[in-house]
Amino acid sequence: MDSVNSVKRGLVLEGGAMRGLFTCGVLDVFMENKIEFDGAAGISAGAVFGCNYKSRQIGRPLRYNMRFANDPRYCSFKSLIKTGNLYGVDFCYDTLPNELDVFDRKAFADNPMKFYIGTTDVLTGKAVYHLCTDGGDNDFKWMQASASMPFVSKVVEVDGYKLLDGGIADSIPLGYMEEQGYQKNVVILTQPMDYRKKKSSVVPLMKLMMRRYPNVVKAMEVRHEMYNSQVEDIIRQEKEGRIFVIRPQESLGIGRTESDPNELKRVYELGRAEAEKKLEAMLEYLNKQI
Repeated sequence: MDSVNSVKRGLVLEGGAMRGLFTCGVLDVFMENKIEFDGAAGISAGAVFGCNYKSRQIGRPLRYNMRFANDPRYCSFKSLIKTGNLYGVDFCYDTLPNELDVFDRKAFADNPMKFYIGTTDVLTGKAVYHLCTDGGDNDFKWMQASASMPFVSKVVEVDGYKLLDGGIADSIPLGYMEEQGYQKNVVILTQPMDYRKKKSSVVPLMKLMMRRYPNVVKAMEVRHEMYNSQVEDIIRQEKEGRIFVIRPQESLGIGRTESDPNELKRVYELGRAEAEKKLEAMLEYLNKQI
């Protein structure tokens, strides 16, 4: 799209596993109100759920999560033991989007909004971003990488990289979008304003299990510092009116691998309610001249 005064509008999507259903509720309200952006960047759940914003498929992530959350092909310890992935790769990135709840690749490709996926390079411990092209198999491989949580996922190899969860190196990709020239950014978070991350208790275990990748272990050791610094920057920019933030008012109280359809729907509805409440103010922000 051609934004007002040629100012590029950006959408920033935090991850958070099933907390991402909050984001889905927000994005569905955006779609229903025909709100568009020039580009979006998603991390982890922000990538695998956020891609449906570019394909303009209202309700799809909620629908398939409610339908398949208890399906062992989708997520199970059986899958983890058998394949090394808690979330079944073949089911999640092939069977589901190609057969059971079809992902509209044509609509994804036709939408001019750029969609970036953030991952973590396990060799360097640094963030690597991928610009999606057509919503095809390669783009889906990057989505898989972005959502591949340590310990419960195998390292994903794509385009010469070895990758894991994007949240390790860059939890909230606002800085990345600013670097790409997006000046009007709407940030969707999945934690309340007062949330701060603590140092991970699994770092010692990660040192053992990921000893072949010392740089990603180092990134995990300081992840809480990186995340909290990003949150402070977001709060500062929000107060200055430079960005617009939509976040839960309190902790969503949902597990990372929640499978209760009622809980998934509850968190989705919280996202819808927050978006509807903030809609008018957000539109005013987006249309205000810089």
